[in-house]
Amino acid sequence: MKIRVATYNIHKGVSYRSHPRVHALRQAIEAFHADLVFLQEVQGQHDRIEARYGEESQGHRHWPKKAQHEFFAGESHQSVYGLNAQYDHGHHGNALLSKYPIARWTNTDISDHAYESRGILHSVVETEGKLVHCYVIHLGLFERSRVRQADMLIEAVRESAPNGEPVIIAGDFNDWRNTLTDRLQSALGVREVFDEVKHGNPVGDLVRTLARRKHAQRPARTFPAALPFFRLDRIYVRGFKVESAEVLHGPLWAKLSDHAPIVANLKLVS
Repeated sequence: MKIRVATYNIHKGVSYRSHPRVHALRQAIEAFHADLVFLQEVQGQHDRIEARYGEESQGHRHWPKKAQHEFFAGESHQSVYGLNAQYDHGHHGNALLSKYPIARWTNTDISDHAYESRGILHSVVETEGKLVHCYVIHLGLFERSRVRQADMLIEAVRESAPNGEPVIIAGDFNDWRNTLTDRLQSALGVREVFDEVKHGNPVGDLVRTLARRKHAQRPARTFPAALPFFRLDRIYVRGFKVESAEVLHGPLWAKLSDHAPIVANLKLVS
């Protein structure tokens, strides 16, 4: 069974000047043609922008009435939302969009200090004949916090998927030095999709496999979206074969968010 997944930090659906990008983002998310979409910095509510852009103009609302995760899900996906950060005029967090039924979900607070609110959104989706555990993650800006949050993620996965069940962990790890991959791989048996993707050249794939035994392959560059340099966003999997993975970046994507999305095609291992 094949599953197409995407992860995307949408920068709350607004530009740096607080101009809405939600309609263009919805079209972009639809263009992923993904079965599962892992979203970070999703606005569940934003009263200030709603007041400014929520009125209809020429039959069009620049800011939707629905929460962003519901708006992006449309008729094709189910959605769940984990509130992380709450403030006077609204709140934001992580979200999962799923073409498969969502059997259950929980949101766990992993905030490490008072200045950053972070969480793990864990959903169990019912694919054809097998449950898949999906974890949407957005780790902190400080390395010591990220290490502690990664440990909390490891504990959460061990408790909720203890018997080697299929797992997808995706989101914005802010791990620009790639210090967490070995930790997650050894503790959970996951692999990052760009470590596993094949390039169609058997000799080249063999060389890369041998090289990985000595040096971990680096994740893809995803930030900033116009010309990615930092390796911030990841998709880790267990119980899947990775058939392809790519970063979508360039001027058009830079207008939507500061992060570039990752899209990967997976095959569930029976």
